[in-house]
Amino acid sequence: MNSQPRKQLHVTFLPYPTPGHMNPMIDTARLFAKYGTLTSVLDSTTHVIPFPAAKVGLPDGVENIKDGTTIEKLGKIMHGISMLKDQIELQFQDLQPDCIVSDMMYPWTVESAAKLGIPRIFFYSSSYFSNCVSHSIRKHRPHESFVSNTHKFTIPGLSQTIEMTTLQLPEHLRTKTPMTTHFDAMFESESASYGALYNSFHELESEYKKLHGSMLGIKSWTVGPVSAWVNKDEQKANRERKEDLPEEAEWLKWLNSKKNESVLYVSFGSLTRLSDAQLVELAIGLEDSGHSFIWVARKRDGNENVDIFLKDFAKRMKENNKGYIIRNWAPQLLILDHPAIGGIVTHCGWNSILESLNAGLPMVTWPMFAEQFYNEKFLVDVLKIGVPVGAKENMFWASIGKDALVIRKEITNAVVKLMGKEESTEMRRRARELGDASKKTIEEGGSSYNNLMQLLDELRSLKVSKVLSGKRLDI
Repeated sequence: MNSQPRKQLHVTFLPYPTPGHMNPMIDTARLFAKYGTLTSVLDSTTHVIPFPAAKVGLPDGVENIKDGTTIEKLGKIMHGISMLKDQIELQFQDLQPDCIVSDMMYPWTVESAAKLGIPRIFFYSSSYFSNCVSHSIRKHRPHESFVSNTHKFTIPGLSQTIEMTTLQLPEHLRTKTPMTTHFDAMFESESASYGALYNSFHELESEYKKLHGSMLGIKSWTVGPVSAWVNKDEQKANRERKEDLPEEAEWLKWLNSKKNESVLYVSFGSLTRLSDAQLVELAIGLEDSGHSFIWVARKRDGNENVDIFLKDFAKRMKENNKGYIIRNWAPQLLILDHPAIGGIVTHCGWNSILESLNAGLPMVTWPMFAEQFYNEKFLVDVLKIGVPVGAKENMFWASIGKDALVIRKEITNAVVKLMGKEESTEMRRRARELGDASKKTIEEGGSSYNNLMQLLDELRSLKVSKVLSGKRLDI
């Protein structure tokens, strides 16, 4: 009775409540569970640990970073999350896990794991490349030798020449902010961890995985793309059983009427909020490109005139059969997998990048904030499967003003370059090769599959060692 639980790994995952962090971590937890662990997932949405909304002056239900529509509200949400530390630590003690997989945003879990005498694995929700760039800039401060925010500098320590401007760096690196101390602690906690877990794969980032190891001195495992891995059986079944797909959906009928690789998919993720002026520039830029597009436009509180403009624009595009607008949410994986899709306009969030790569699609890159400008450099300068739209400033979504940051002409030019077959032939070939590699890596015997099995074996060995040493102490 007692021997069976000892063979079963008990791994506790602690996600950070924002979609770009939660989704890949929960998918990873599902993979751990599938391959033989007893897995607990703690987050503020499961009510295992109630979020203290009233204590920080927020209405019930406002407990996710995506709800931070203003700087003030965002600050309250983050304060509420920080207040959960003691309760989470009590949960750790009650659960007595064999390992803690902690989101990058909880640096204090290094001490939590140390108290329990178990490994803490740092879960980084973006690319190896972006993390290597972050560590390099934090260490060498190359941007501080220039007076101008728009002067290009080279990032030290990389094998490729990667140039950026100070304006493209996250605000906590450009200047001292209340978040600077938190991010410093976060990056330092990675080096103090047993290892790091990345939603990436060997064929995509082997060079930067190696650099990560030399920079931080810890081991790491690539186990991605986790969303494709978790959903592959379901997607395969959907392809085999056409009746399960929403054939009656209007957007699908529209896509079915289009030629292969002729439609551009436009989506900016769950956090980005474009200004009214930027929405207008985007719409006209897409129309002026002459290429068909399907655009996921978030519903929002805003200028009534802009809402009228978007409704009129959607109607005109439908009549011209050139564009289709989906309001608020769309089944992104189904759309990306459709043969009519030939590329995507992306905010360079890592999850969207991996989903686009898995579909073998090149990208128009339009980074907004956080590490997205680093990811753009990876797509454009390293992988050479991206066309930059010309975004110049790293600006947190809650800080975006009224102006358009990218004008219609820049949008049109990027779309034409990506969707024009002659100019993008090599780019498409590279994207397809990465898409093939992305699918193979999660199959049995693939690199991500093997990495996950090796990690689970290592954690089991650590557990056995701990049990044996405990028995010796009892004698």
